[in-house]
Amino acid sequence: MILDKLENLEDYELGGLFGRAIAFLRDNDLQSLPACKIKVQGDDLVVNIQDFAGKEEADCRMEAHRDFADIQIVLGDGEERMGWKAQDDCKEVLTAYNEEKDVEFYKDKADSFVTVHAGQAAIFFPTDAHQPGIAPGRHYRKVIVKVKVR
Repeated sequence: MILDKLENLEDYELGGLFGRAIAFLRDNDLQSLPACKIKVQGDDLVVNIQDFAGKEEADCRMEAHRDFADIQIVLGDGEERMGWKAQDDCKEVLTAYNEEKDVEFYKDKADSFVTVHAGQAAIFFPTDAHQPGIAPGRHYRKVIVKVKVR
């Protein structure tokens, strides 16, 4: 997992489609784009722009992906708490892996939490189970970039 300011993502040498994803984030005014899904490179690099309603921690599930990394970005004046746990430490499957959606959900609880403030990005790799969306009563714009890594 990586947590940093959005403008610092170019400092990471992540390889693959990450360079293209970071260029898209840099070159577009994410706040002014409509809520939508943008296929930057087919199904391998997709940007989801959402007007998001935060939830209580109990209503947010731990999830992990096998083929994609998530870049999760909070915009505007929002902030979101996100849980983390090593994917291979998750033992209680809630919903079995869905290959089409590349997601598996867990009953496990997060080991650690971070607060992602507006203008920051959290990157979760397939080794990172994560619990996004913890922001009770908050409404904000959020961007989730799906980057194929496997």
